[in-house]
Amino acid sequence: MASQTRNRVKTNAYFDSVALMRIAASLNARPEVAMASLMMGTPANQELLREAGLLVDEGMAAGPNDLVIAVSAEEALLDPLLAEAEAGLESQAPATGESEQARPRTLEQAVGANLALISTPGRYAAAEALKALKLGMHVFLFSDNVPPGEELLLKEEAGRRGLLVMGPDCGTAIVNGVPLGFANAVRRGDIGIVGASGTGSQEIACLVDRAGAGISQLFGVGGHDLSEMIGGRSMLAALDALAADPATRVIVLVSKPSAPAVAAAVLERAAHAGKPVVVNFLGAEVVKADNIHPAATLEDAAALAAALSLGAPVVQAFDVPEPTRLAARLTAGRSAIRALFSGGTFAYEAQLLLGEVATSAGRWVPGQPITFPAGNLVLDLGDDEYTVGRPHPMIDPTLRVDFLRAALAAPDTAVVLLDVVLGTGSAADPAGALAPALRETAGPVVVAFVCGTPTDRQGLESQEAVLREVGVVLAPSSTAAIRLAGAVVAALGAAV
Repeated sequence: MASQTRNRVKTNAYFDSVALMRIAASLNARPEVAMASLMMGTPANQELLREAGLLVDEGMAAGPNDLVIAVSAEEALLDPLLAEAEAGLESQAPATGESEQARPRTLEQAVGANLALISTPGRYAAAEALKALKLGMHVFLFSDNVPPGEELLLKEEAGRRGLLVMGPDCGTAIVNGVPLGFANAVRRGDIGIVGASGTGSQEIACLVDRAGAGISQLFGVGGHDLSEMIGGRSMLAALDALAADPATRVIVLVSKPSAPAVAAAVLERAAHAGKPVVVNFLGAEVVKADNIHPAATLEDAAALAAALSLGAPVVQAFDVPEPTRLAARLTAGRSAIRALFSGGTFAYEAQLLLGEVATSAGRWVPGQPITFPAGNLVLDLGDDEYTVGRPHPMIDPTLRVDFLRAALAAPDTAVVLLDVVLGTGSAADPAGALAPALRETAGPVVVAFVCGTPTDRQGLESQEAVLREVGVVLAPSSTAAIRLAGAVVAALGAAV
């Protein structure tokens, strides 16, 4: 029976976007649900729902302060599913015994707070962030779609007040041991990280933890901070803060591509930090100086930082099969790598290490069969192209499972490359969500790495065990996994 779509609107009701994504993920995991989404009724969100085929009359009438619950399923199931979504929203209410009066309802009521986490729709985020700055609070700005001009205004205001703006679109931070956004449970230590790259910062922090070192602070600054317009204002402020912090002995800077002049200004400031600074600006050439330690990859950055912290090189044992042995398992005609990442930094690192690759699934249309262009392919499935009306794949892996099944079924796929990201904000069992699809095939080699720690709520060892049980070849890092995938395909060519 054909699916129908219904919207239910809750007026003047705001919920954190991560909570909304989790409820949507729970609904989308149900086989009887064609698609579901929960979004505030802003014009931008309404357009996203319209593009996903999830907007009907009720949702069109919603205002920017209203919540739209959208579900597509068989007609008889729509009301129970909408009721289930509303029940999920009610579970976000204060726990029994918690005083509603004790919870601040405005920034002004948050007496004594010195940091505000803001996750409102992008069009309102800058105004709330500006209020927080004027109240003397640092800002973790999780919201995306904040115009560059407003980001610049916020960071200029923060600079005048000696405060830090992390973001906009800041995915991760660890401040005084407290995780914000998507973050991992890492040991405390003397390595400070400043990242214009969310999953890149997470990967370095986790590898540092695995090496036996620890993190003093991790400041995300947002992916646009090192643009020419923003000028690296937050990275420079965070770098200065870590340089002055007696608990930080080693500093790590990580970023995806940045404006050359801005990168040069950051490196000039880093040269005067008075501490060793490891620099991983992916795709940029960084010259070694007295205290500047260039790192070409995320793995290199973590190893350098850990060695500087511990006073000795880091040597870790991790059993990875020889590429030639893996290549020998493949049947004729398989020659392509299909990398399906949930982390954008991992996708960019793969593009650098693998060379020429396609970065789009091309004619992909939601609800239609997934096909791939010939040759190597690297996808960031957290990109806007794939999250219209859907939660991020770190929260809900449903769409990535669809892409995984398509990659496994493609007769020319030699290696499927996956990341599994643990920590706060991520799915409760990301490896378990991938396992059923992986059990269904014995064709391509599947190479994966887990970005996480033993103390993350999902558990590093248990997630790795799930993957090994279904035949996945595990690598110790994103860098190692990407190189292994490339080596397997290279071994195929050498055998011809």
